[in-house]
Amino acid sequence: MNAKFSSTHAPIKLYRNPISGHCHRVELMLSLLDLPYETIDLDMLNGAHKAPDYLSISPFGQVPAIDDNGYTLADSNAIITYLEKKYNDGYEWSPQDPEQAAEVQRWLSVAAGEIAHGPCAVRLVKVFGVELDYQHAKRMTESLFAVMEPLLAKRSYLTGNTITLADIAGYSYVAHVPEGGISLNPYPAIRTWLARIEAHPRFVAMARSPLPND
Repeated sequence: MNAKFSSTHAPIKLYRNPISGHCHRVELMLSLLDLPYETIDLDMLNGAHKAPDYLSISPFGQVPAIDDNGYTLADSNAIITYLEKKYNDGYEWSPQDPEQAAEVQRWLSVAAGEIAHGPCAVRLVKVFGVELDYQHAKRMTESLFAVMEPLLAKRSYLTGNTITLADIAGYSYVAHVPEGGISLNPYPAIRTWLARIEAHPRFVAMARSPLPND
């Protein structure tokens, strides 16, 4: 267990949808930091994420959210940043070097932008039936991968040769993009990057959803 996590400290509560990439992003960070946590799956179809008690934790009614011994926080990128700052295990998940730190921040922005509107969105259409412009989301995904593929052909991870918060933020939706109807076969460097993350001894996977028929 992470040395900074007291034995008297209650496990961190993770409020989630088990097939949400945003939620998996946080669960992956919790696992990589070797932090005790418990998952609380919200019945979102019946509005559990809009209930007053949950809105006191996540004011916008979004998942994921955490309760860390009374401190509550929503937004996946904010949460992984908080966890790294509070429970850093000696590894630089968020580098101190200004240029490297800026690169990590840039990819956190990509996770909230291009990844959310590309790989996340195509999956929302195919897995959850959300009414979005699928062709636009597909083009966004292809444009994103056109940047990521040559970059990852030259380096092991998104910001260099060591894993950082950038990779944690980027992993889940890219790994599950086939569930959104987009094959990863044309992208060997991206597939190798995903495999590197999955090879980490404390990696935890997200449940797979069926692949679309078309």
